[in-house]
Amino acid sequence: MKRLWLVGIFLILLVMGVLVQHAGRTGFTPAEKPEQQQNAAAEPEASGPPDSSLSALPDVPPALPQASASAEAGRAPEAVAVEDYAGVRLPQPVPGSSTDASGTVSGNSAPQPALTPDTPLVFPSPDQPATTASTEEQADGTASGEEVVKGTVEKGDTISKILEGTGSEGIYQYISAARQVFSMRSFREGQPYAIVTDTASGRVKRFEYEIDNRRRLVVEGVEEPVARVEAIEYVTLLGTVEATISDNLFQAVADVGESPQMALQLAELFGAEINFIRDLQEGDSFSVLVEKRYREGEYKGYGRILAAHFTNKGKTFEAYLFRDGSERAQYYNRKGENLRKTLLQAPLAFTRVTSRFTSSRKHPILGYSRPHMGVDYGAPTGTPVKAVGEGTVTKRGWAGGYGNQIIVKHVAGLESMYSHLSGYARGLRQGQRVRQGQVIGFVGSTGLATGPHLDFRLRQNGNFINPTKAINPRGAPVSAKRRAAFEKTVAEELAYLQGRRPLAGYTVDSVVPEHPVLTDNTPDTEQEKKPARKKRRG
Repeated sequence: MKRLWLVGIFLILLVMGVLVQHAGRTGFTPAEKPEQQQNAAAEPEASGPPDSSLSALPDVPPALPQASASAEAGRAPEAVAVEDYAGVRLPQPVPGSSTDASGTVSGNSAPQPALTPDTPLVFPSPDQPATTASTEEQADGTASGEEVVKGTVEKGDTISKILEGTGSEGIYQYISAARQVFSMRSFREGQPYAIVTDTASGRVKRFEYEIDNRRRLVVEGVEEPVARVEAIEYVTLLGTVEATISDNLFQAVADVGESPQMALQLAELFGAEINFIRDLQEGDSFSVLVEKRYREGEYKGYGRILAAHFTNKGKTFEAYLFRDGSERAQYYNRKGENLRKTLLQAPLAFTRVTSRFTSSRKHPILGYSRPHMGVDYGAPTGTPVKAVGEGTVTKRGWAGGYGNQIIVKHVAGLESMYSHLSGYARGLRQGQRVRQGQVIGFVGSTGLATGPHLDFRLRQNGNFINPTKAINPRGAPVSAKRRAAFEKTVAEELAYLQGRRPLAGYTVDSVVPEHPVLTDNTPDTEQEKKPARKKRRG
């Protein structure tokens, strides 16, 4: 009996296996209960949400043959969802993706071709990282197959050292091309650069170096690179800054969320009108109309100040930017007088006076009294020292008790002297022409000095004069023929500064053009030709 029972079971299994193979199945699963069959048959018409186990699975492509409901009766719902119709298992797509009727997967997975019975069905598994829809361009804008190295120039760096540090090839062609448009000695510490190389060949494709905040050096090409110097493009917006001084100018600027550079620009702008070392006091205030520059959505600093008011000790000083014809743009007050004077009030922006001009002062080192024909400004070592006026450097070197000294000769027999310096500005040499406000040296304590400070003196025709009482004439005022244009420009700047005109309507050249604008009255050199001489009649 036991053997007959086993044989019977074997025959039943054999028959079931034949039936399953006849129906085109590669395996079988236990039969569903009647209620499961009813639920499966009614599922496509159900109005409620689908089962969560099926929501992330791809729909069955309409091009493939559908199995009959009777054949599905011997399969669990999960098995129906994950097996295909040609004996190949349909893998699960990446979680979060969806599949349309054509079989194309969207979401985190890469696009796939339409499904057909002959198409190999390969989807990424949940453990594999998702790929982007396009590999032609990476997220940072770099093309596929390129590598970008960014950095800043450090002390001692050269273009050769920077390129060699990336392990790139073809660097000497790049150096040769760059030399054609830019001096290799002009690379400055702290300036950013970028190198683009081809990952396959390892050769340099592009090199960029920011010369300053307006220009950059670009060298690009592989076999025969070409170099050029181009302008850096910015998005320029107009803004206003207002503050009242309660402690010092830097703190007032910081309190309204602005950069310390704003304080320095104000000191430079009103440096000939206000002595920012001794004259500032609590309650002073200022309002500024200034350009703010952005690059690739990132703030990159201030542009030009178009107008500014600074109230000091109850007196308001005004500054308006204006271009008088083809001349460079300068600042004028409301009367059209030039804000630039022959000399700045002081060669340092923010320091303290430690010793004044006097005919008798006890020397702190020598121990006896003698005249002090200058003004001492106490400041930390390395503080920049500016030329108080335009002129020519007549001395740059050691001067005994004065230590490192610079003497600049100005107009009308006037000379300015800067002593006890810790060093000189890069490239400064005797005989060089300097402009007003240009950094020429740095505060130090060389020579007979007890601590870091600047000894500043003025000589008029060889005689020392008190810098605080020196006659200081202004530069040229607005020309009479440009007076009407000046009044119009001032009115526009005031409208922006006082909020009577929306700042959003401003463009860089709408008020004061950055470059001279040629008018109809400007002579055209190509058309200016002398008339031909008439022949004399014999």
